[in-house]
Amino acid sequence: MSSRTVIACLLGLMVAGCDKQSPAPEQAANTSSGEVSSGEVTSGEASGASAIEAPKPTGAVDRSHKGEAAPLLPFTAMGGKSTSLADFRGRPVLVNLWATWCGPCVAEMPTLAATAQRLKGKVAVIAVAQDDMAKVKPFLAGRKLDALPIYLDPKLTLSVHYKANLPTTILYGADGKEIWRVTGGFDWAGAEATKLLAEAK
Repeated sequence: MSSRTVIACLLGLMVAGCDKQSPAPEQAANTSSGEVSSGEVTSGEASGASAIEAPKPTGAVDRSHKGEAAPLLPFTAMGGKSTSLADFRGRPVLVNLWATWCGPCVAEMPTLAATAQRLKGKVAVIAVAQDDMAKVKPFLAGRKLDALPIYLDPKLTLSVHYKANLPTTILYGADGKEIWRVTGGFDWAGAEATKLLAEAK
């Protein structure tokens, strides 16, 4: 066999080895949730990137914890001072657990800030971030969300207590007892939220 024939055979094998356009059947695509996909194509994937829309509020109201006392767990206020929900006893409190990296959290922030402004003096709106001050302060300032005071929970103390998926928002009455909670993004300036927040006493 001539050296040219050997070289031609080797080149053919190399080209065949690099052609991996079709994945093996046992290879499944990872989804964003960390689960393994079955390989089915969703309607969004089939129609392309143009089908992607802004996230819509999907929050669900949960009243199964009604009457439970607010936890006395510490979180951090502006300036590094330790605080807890007990410091707000005597007036209704809306506690929002969020993070700068959470898409639904970011989407609902403007409506939460508008509600904080509207309810000023009636209901304390506390947005508690899982991030540190270096991320939260410029995030809120850059989006003109000054109606939301900065509170931090970088050790996830509250999130672990609530077993929370972000965002989670809890309404407490002036007596420190839970009225309802919402898991998922929500339009806090909408009619449904206005009706829910009217329960704050």
